[in-house]
Amino acid sequence: MGGAEAARIEPGGVAETLLWTLYHRAAEARRPDGVLDDPRAVRLVDGIDFPFGQRFGAAAGAWSQWQALRARAFDGAVRRFLAAHPDGTVVALGEGLETTYWRVDNGRVRWLSVDLPEALELRTRLLPRSQRQRLVAASATDERWLDLVDTRAGTLVTAQGLLMYLQPSEVHDLVARCAARLPGGSMVFDAVPLWLARQTQRRRLGAEGGYRPPPWTWGLDRAERRRLAATPNVVDLRELRMPRGRGALFGAVVPAFARVPLLHPSLLRILVARFGDTRA
Repeated sequence: MGGAEAARIEPGGVAETLLWTLYHRAAEARRPDGVLDDPRAVRLVDGIDFPFGQRFGAAAGAWSQWQALRARAFDGAVRRFLAAHPDGTVVALGEGLETTYWRVDNGRVRWLSVDLPEALELRTRLLPRSQRQRLVAASATDERWLDLVDTRAGTLVTAQGLLMYLQPSEVHDLVARCAARLPGGSMVFDAVPLWLARQTQRRRLGAEGGYRPPPWTWGLDRAERRRLAATPNVVDLRELRMPRGRGALFGAVVPAFARVPLLHPSLLRILVARFGDTRA
């Protein structure tokens, strides 16, 4: 990362959504009892000239731990993929300022970051890049990035904190294209409950400092899950269990909810779609 001038970011604009998740993840990583080891996120926040506390409020409590536990769940999915496909390709859609690569790198993985030009400019300015990382300036809904994916050694697509900002038709098309174009691959993504997505469209979530994340436009319910599972060449759709966290909420209440079928749909969910290998 460059000097203080290079790392200065003005409040407002697309960068704030990326900085918000980074801020909370780094806050959890700073804790001696934190649930995520992410020193690069901590260094990023320390090296960026931006009024984090003023814009986002205090980084403590449920928001920060939730962000970190979600990141850990995605890390686990990537590590399991790399254990089976050590030379495989991970396609990170809408990665923003996520630091997953440095947490899971096995020294062999090929990493393709697909994001909007403004987000990639920020990522290029603030983060280093190895020869095994490639940045592609494109929307996740632009199918041309699929032409760049090498599927020979296995492929995993990640969409962390992304799909809830797309329209339902865009989510359906994205999953269908990945299933058709990435034989034998998988896609891991998170989803908020449909009722909560609708609520944010009426009343946006907020932080102490006045930041308002964009409303969520796609959510998951039983009907939507059935629709995704019926996508051609999706041969399996299963949920990942969120890691157990710290304290009563994430150490007991959330895990208990996850075990109760009637309550489980009210939680954030992380799913893995596996695609059939049509190359055989």
